[in-house]
Amino acid sequence: MPNDARPRIVVIEDDAALLDALSFALETEGYATRTYMSEAAVLADGELDQVRCFVIDFMLAPIDGLELLAELRRRGAIAPAILITTEPDARCRRRARLMGAAIVEKPLMTDALSQKIRSLI
Repeated sequence: MPNDARPRIVVIEDDAALLDALSFALETEGYATRTYMSEAAVLADGELDQVRCFVIDFMLAPIDGLELLAELRRRGAIAPAILITTEPDARCRRRARLMGAAIVEKPLMTDALSQKIRSLI
């Protein structure tokens, strides 16, 4: 990765305060983060091939986090993904499993998220 050998984590979350907190926590853990508040913003990124892990909020709009992940996959992104959500139902869990996405439930514990990222990359 140019100018930064730290693993790049992309975080997509529409809650600005949570997005800032996640970015800060992951940077403290030694990751380089790119943050986005919408699917349109992340899809405009031309360097998704350099991402080591995606952390995606499930409750995005107009598409949900798994639909965003499907689009990222169609565009060639192969990095593992973690879906963050509150109380995922059986359908959400099934869809995530079929797409190969791990789930970390909100409220987020930074240690749990970091541990999951380490296990995936």
